[in-house]
Amino acid sequence: MTLLRHLRSLLLAPLFTAAALFAPYASAQLGAQKAVVTTDQARTELLAHAPEGISPGQPVWVGLRIEHKKHWHTYWKNAGDSGLPTVLEWTLPPGVQAGEIAWPIPKKISVGPLVNYGYEDTLLLAVPLTITPDFKPPLLGDELTVKLRASWLICKTECIPEEGEYTLRIPLKGSTALHGPVFEAALKAQPRALDAGKNSRIQIEGQTLKLSVAGLPASLQGKPLDAFPETAEVINPSTPWQQRWQGAVWTAELPLMAQRSASPTLLPVVLTQGGQGWRVELPVSGNWPASAAPAALSPALQAALAANAAQVPAAAPPLGFYAALLGALIGGLILNLMPCVFPVLAIKVLSFTRHADDHRSHRISGLAYTAGVIVSFVLLGLLLLGLRAAGESLGWGFQLQDPWVVAALAALFTVIALNLVGVFEFGQFAPSSLAAFQARHPVIDAFLTGVLAVAVASPCTAPFMGASLGLAVTLPPAQALLIFAALGLGLALPYLAVSFVPAFARLLPKPGAWMDALRKLLAFPMLVTVVWLVWVMGHQSGVDGAAALLTLLIALSAVIWALTLQGRLRTVIATLLVAAGAWAAWALGPYMFKIETATASQASGERWSAWSPERVQTLLAGGQTVFVDYTAAWCVTCQYNKQTTLADAQVLADFDAKNVVMLRADWTRRDPAITAALAQLGRNGVPVYVFYRPGRAPQVLSEVLSVGEVRQALASL
Repeated sequence: MTLLRHLRSLLLAPLFTAAALFAPYASAQLGAQKAVVTTDQARTELLAHAPEGISPGQPVWVGLRIEHKKHWHTYWKNAGDSGLPTVLEWTLPPGVQAGEIAWPIPKKISVGPLVNYGYEDTLLLAVPLTITPDFKPPLLGDELTVKLRASWLICKTECIPEEGEYTLRIPLKGSTALHGPVFEAALKAQPRALDAGKNSRIQIEGQTLKLSVAGLPASLQGKPLDAFPETAEVINPSTPWQQRWQGAVWTAELPLMAQRSASPTLLPVVLTQGGQGWRVELPVSGNWPASAAPAALSPALQAALAANAAQVPAAAPPLGFYAALLGALIGGLILNLMPCVFPVLAIKVLSFTRHADDHRSHRISGLAYTAGVIVSFVLLGLLLLGLRAAGESLGWGFQLQDPWVVAALAALFTVIALNLVGVFEFGQFAPSSLAAFQARHPVIDAFLTGVLAVAVASPCTAPFMGASLGLAVTLPPAQALLIFAALGLGLALPYLAVSFVPAFARLLPKPGAWMDALRKLLAFPMLVTVVWLVWVMGHQSGVDGAAALLTLLIALSAVIWALTLQGRLRTVIATLLVAAGAWAAWALGPYMFKIETATASQASGERWSAWSPERVQTLLAGGQTVFVDYTAAWCVTCQYNKQTTLADAQVLADFDAKNVVMLRADWTRRDPAITAALAQLGRNGVPVYVFYRPGRAPQVLSEVLSVGEVRQALASL
């Protein structure tokens, strides 16, 4: 078994075990229902109504309640001129089936020249659940678990796509009727089915649909009605239309949309008047006219965007190849100052004091360490380039978009911190044959230390790296890998220099007690890095995911401590911890890898809003300047800039004075749209800070922002 395999087994096996001491508390906390998602624009909640309990034949309803903030709205199944309907995706146990959404009666919402169909204030999108005879209650517990993934577009003058994940547990026995009045009101708000008879139909005449509807209540005769076709992009909502009553038959002439999406033979239409609605399915007769190709945007917005795009010159050309090599080299050097990398480098350099005169072994160790660093960076570059060639939208730091990697790095840093503080030595767990092999082959140990340095450096992006790596992914593979190799050389250069220049080693104090104290002191930057990675997990998987990871890290520490004991006590305690921890890891692990709603965390504070490419283009078309912060929770430099320069009172006052719209693009989890936007800027990782101005090329700022740089850029607007 090689040292690398030994380290991997040491790290990964305890990671999936945890102490039973922590499991009951964590399970109680993490088992809480996640039925509410709140954003700056709306509060949403998954509700249930099962007055007779859960059994075949009994009525069971679930629904998403949306409480809009004032002036915000979401959309009906046919959104009208623009917008998107709310989508509900259910995960249900076998034997439980979800029906269609019971859409309440919509209202017409005018936004400039556009007319949309949707909802304001509060609504409930109710869905019936059918409990089939095949349904079998769970072996453990007496609840039905309902999971929902919902996505919606919420708009005011601007539009923000949002989504949420919900879990609700409904008791199988007894009554769940707390929200009964809410469901009753929602079902009453549905349009009533209308049996219109043979006298109701639609006739196509040119670019007009002529509707004739019979069977409506006599109390409606003579009153104007609103018409909402359920099939999207057939009727032009914003064009005026005619209606009249011919006795008991209501007729209307509705204009067809030029870019029609469908030519149905049966068109469902909802007719409303005074808060009441009727749904009728009308057969269509006649020949549909030819339709133009559907437009992705409204003609007015499309024209504005086209005019703006015609004025915008291309972004500044990317760095040249040799400049990119230099930038990667400097960026790698700066990586040595990161809190997670510096302890590894310091421990290796301090090892020179033990054999200060053995210059040959120092040089060999330096070369092996450098080889480990460069090979690791090249392999990481190969993986990135290969995945991009396979169609994945990835950039630098892509590995940290996966909670598995974040959890593994947190475990690695925890183990390193425990080793530095003296809880254990790696040699304690290594077989004697492996220890002897390591002693005979120190080159392998130095090489693997280089691999470790790359692993601990992977969460970081240093200045000068962004432009270099952005260019790398556009170059032929050989040149791209040279840039990754230059980055590795920069990271390895300080240790390589110390190993080849004896004068550096002579500057170090003589070995003594101070080395043990310094070694323990260096554990604390590692623990700070663990705290940060737990915070990253919280952004990716929510507070439950962060709590689960923290619990398992404590359990990992307990297992390692148990393995340092002697005799029978070690066997008993370690076995109990590993066995109980395996169950705890099975119970808590899923919380770390669930998808947390991204929209609520994409923008923090009132002045920041969530980014989308459509929103940037819409703002530019309206003549506004936009500042975009491309960021991620796992990006150390991003968080530094966010807490310093981007929180500076003078900088924020300048943003307000220039009326700049501030958007935040959160790349904590993989987002192809953000990856594409970065590629357009010649970048392939974060942080990236950009000013977008109408008719001007994007202005990209440096990766480590200063107050002066941002204020100067704002002053030039």
